[in-house]
Amino acid sequence: MTEFTRRESLTLTAAAIGAALLPSAAMADDDVPTAKVAPMDLKIEKGAELRVLRPAKFVEADEVWWKSNTKKYTDATGIPVKVDFLSWEDIRPQTAVTANTGAGPDIVIGFSSDPQVYAAKLIDITDLANYLGAKYGGWMRLAEIYGQKWGTKEWISIPVGGGNGPTVYRKSWVKEAGYDKIPNDLNDFLTLCQKLKQIGHPAGFSLGHALGDANGYANWLLWTHNAYLVDEKGKIALDSKETIAALKYATELQKHLIDGTLQWNDAGNNQAYIAGKIGLTFNGISIYYALKNSTDPNNQAIAADTLHQTQPFGQSKIAPQSATPMNAMVFKHTKYPNAAKDYLRFMMESEQYGPWLSNCIGYWSQSLKAYAKMKFWDADPNFAPFRTAMDTSFYDGFKGPVTASSSAVTANYTVVDMFASVVTGNATPEEAAKAAAKAAARYYKNA
Repeated sequence: MTEFTRRESLTLTAAAIGAALLPSAAMADDDVPTAKVAPMDLKIEKGAELRVLRPAKFVEADEVWWKSNTKKYTDATGIPVKVDFLSWEDIRPQTAVTANTGAGPDIVIGFSSDPQVYAAKLIDITDLANYLGAKYGGWMRLAEIYGQKWGTKEWISIPVGGGNGPTVYRKSWVKEAGYDKIPNDLNDFLTLCQKLKQIGHPAGFSLGHALGDANGYANWLLWTHNAYLVDEKGKIALDSKETIAALKYATELQKHLIDGTLQWNDAGNNQAYIAGKIGLTFNGISIYYALKNSTDPNNQAIAADTLHQTQPFGQSKIAPQSATPMNAMVFKHTKYPNAAKDYLRFMMESEQYGPWLSNCIGYWSQSLKAYAKMKFWDADPNFAPFRTAMDTSFYDGFKGPVTASSSAVTANYTVVDMFASVVTGNATPEEAAKAAAKAAARYYKNA
């Protein structure tokens, strides 16, 4: 079976993309409810031209429609726009270079809390955010958390869309293990993973330096045990009985996972699932997208046997998962701030955003509420867990402020490495919790 590498980003050729999964542009934006809002009065700078840096695609339609919409903007305005797509691992280092040198792209579309790191170097785009929110039913909760400067109503970024990682599983193998669906109880989930390994179809979750998958898994482990990085006032809360319980649970769970998960990047579980090596993981819709669109009958069969479900709740009263938003920042060094805002406005309008969103079939979930009404979300039951990805109160650094400190902890895999040190036997839960709390405290102190 075909295995997909990180660099290939699970892309598919245009010829392989099935029409049933790729709605036409005409179908994609006719079901978005909008309010009548006065147009923005942006005075575009003479001679404007823009450079945009954003993450590379994980599904082909993401880049295809982004490029198409960008060309549409240039055709409509005459403003040249050059878009560079960079691997996920390289976005944060390049953003730092841009911020520190005061040169480079006018717009950087980074991740999650990155704008908090560079807040002093970003232009205020509250007018744009208010316009979009008023027209498209308001912003999802996670978009507000990440888009606004913490503790204020000032918007310093536009969250374009978020990708989450619910449970992805082979329904026939889960049934063979004795379950009709994924249980919410953590002990039952542990038993399921144990039985999956016994029948030769283990689960797998990354504890390597995988920006999306590993951070998502580590946070799930914390939140399902009612543990968290910091409290509401930003005080480090990792060294707690809840964290130690999460670490002990992770150690037991690791015994029943496929080998090698500590070396996985964000493509590791995709490759293993597509190759039939695992029967359950947490991931975005990219696995299903690739399988469904493959011309290989074996992959088509796996797609038909694949289901998605919200991650187990454990002790949490709400779904203990967040999303990783693409977050658009306009740097102060740009000579064309109004053009930059106008480009982002254009890309978020329904005529452009609708086709982009629907053709990604859930890989990115909307940040504006109106787009949750789009009909494509009802086309496949597998899309359901992705529809509400941005409708959550969980975030990196939960329960504390979204700051440069919380972003640094995530970027440096502090929580991920805490779990990795325990499941490998290199530290006891108590030792790991204390060490991680100390490491996190340094980031919060030095921010």
